[in-house]
Amino acid sequence: MSGEGGRGERTLSIVKPDGVRKGLIGEVIRRFEKEGIRISAMRMIRLTRGEAEGFYAVHRDRPFFGSLTEFISSGPVVVMVLEGDDVIARNRRLMGATDPKKADKGTIRADFAHNVEQNIVHGSDAPETAETEIRYFFSDLDLVR
Repeated sequence: MSGEGGRGERTLSIVKPDGVRKGLIGEVIRRFEKEGIRISAMRMIRLTRGEAEGFYAVHRDRPFFGSLTEFISSGPVVVMVLEGDDVIARNRRLMGATDPKKADKGTIRADFAHNVEQNIVHGSDAPETAETEIRYFFSDLDLVR
């Protein structure tokens, strides 16, 4: 989803239930805005277990699938569409490594997360994934142009 009308690339970001519980929604958004990343859609939702399984279907055969879907459906999440040049890579740098113990100092996960699953945020890892993940939560009508 790149380049149309100078918007740049798009990606999906999720503040997971642990981030919502810890009151980190504003901090995550502040970090995006500080880096010049634009939010073009946002909503707070509570995923059912079935919706979580649909979202993480790519991981269905992995040993962590059950605990991952249980966790992501354990409380409200904030889903956002981020836009900007090279936003997928920029967001992934801001988030830090999936394992907070391996995340660079100053990243969201290094600063606030406790383990690999409960790691505050999710971000798409590639343009194709971003498009699929954005479509899971948002229609074209939801995206601010």
